[in-house]
Amino acid sequence: MGRYEIRTIEEIEKLARELRQQNKIIITTNGSYDILQPAHARFLEKAKSLGDALIVLLNSDESVRRNKGEKRPIISENDRAYLLSELKPVDYVVIFPQDKPLEYLERIKPHYHVKGGTYIEERINEEKEFIEKWGCRYKTFELEENFSSTNIINKILDVYK
Repeated sequence: MGRYEIRTIEEIEKLARELRQQNKIIITTNGSYDILQPAHARFLEKAKSLGDALIVLLNSDESVRRNKGEKRPIISENDRAYLLSELKPVDYVVIFPQDKPLEYLERIKPHYHVKGGTYIEERINEEKEFIEKWGCRYKTFELEENFSSTNIINKILDVYK
């Protein structure tokens, strides 16, 4: 079985302290990663290129439901965490139950927090202002055309109409 292990926020917090003591650059990103697709993999490669350790903060099933509606997620949090952890650029995965990752970001205090694809501008601004308190840099990567989990789900639904 690969590198799969869901880490707790306490484990990640301790690990982040150790990485900082070793002068390693910590990168975080967050999302639901409901239907893992090529744009996700390329985004995670870009994110990892910014430093040494990439931590993915994964929305819990309940958090995804609150953010995306009752029919989501399609894939359970444990399975999403497993898939993410098996991707080469991903070093650690931690599931967060809140709608926003602010508490976990504050506990980890990454050097970079990265977003890609579709995002809500006001939420981005809130995260950006929040993380800049400790000198974290905010980085975004543009959405790849033709790739979004919602579009993939809709395409599957169209096939079976």
